[in-house]
Amino acid sequence: MGDRIIPISVQKALRKLGEDVRDGRRRRRIPVALMAERAGISRATLGKIEKGDPSVSLGNYAMVLFVLGLTDRLSDLADASFDPVGRMLEEENLPRRIRLSKKK
Repeated sequence: MGDRIIPISVQKALRKLGEDVRDGRRRRRIPVALMAERAGISRATLGKIEKGDPSVSLGNYAMVLFVLGLTDRLSDLADASFDPVGRMLEEENLPRRIRLSKKK
């Protein structure tokens, strides 16, 4: 990805995703060529995905997950219910008191 440094935690997560994609493809007995064709990508791109390459677009990762029937999990990646830090920050900004407005 050019000169950009990828954090180790991101590298590990992408590597695991790639391994999981490869394992899912193999469990389904889908050959590389057929998987790439169904996802609309090249075999080389599928190889990069299965290695967790960060230069591959999220759209290509999504298409491979679609072929595996796993796109429902993709929609939960940044779901607020899985974001305890974001929820904590939001709660810090909640008003301490709520007052009823006075009628005129």
